[in-house]
Amino acid sequence: MLDAVRAAIRDVPDFPRPGVVFKDITPILAEPRLFKQVIDALADRWRGERVQKIIGIESRGFVFAAPLAYSLGAGLTIVRKPGKLPWRTIREAYALEYGEAVLELHEDAFQPGERVLVVDDVLATGGTAEAAGRLVERQRAELVGYSFLVNLAFLGGSARLGAAKVHSLLRF
Repeated sequence: MLDAVRAAIRDVPDFPRPGVVFKDITPILAEPRLFKQVIDALADRWRGERVQKIIGIESRGFVFAAPLAYSLGAGLTIVRKPGKLPWRTIREAYALEYGEAVLELHEDAFQPGERVLVVDDVLATGGTAEAAGRLVERQRAELVGYSFLVNLAFLGGSARLGAAKVHSLLRF
């Protein structure tokens, strides 16, 4: 199954800027059998971990977080860019290659002690996922780990997040 998933990911050179090879996961989403296998494999890793909530990172993380939450019987919440959530929020800034970005989370997304899994499609440098993890911890919830379809290991995100807490189906 992982060979089929790897083969379905298409490389898009020079996107979103020259020199970057973008890993396009949309062909996986378009193939129902493959998408189901991916969600099942991600869920298998976290079964038995008593995950109570899943936090999906805007926007491709939503695509994996929702069915994963359903499969694990967990609640779902999302982190978004500023101004996109309708309720009171907490914010977390993080560094980008050319500046800073901010994520927001509803201030009541988690109860203290809830076991939370952070989900996104691709792990690159880890800055966005790390910021989501800090938001979880600021609400005194327990960060169980991070789950990704793809880990671009050469960018060092696993080390930044704590390799023991990171799970991905594929590594590039």
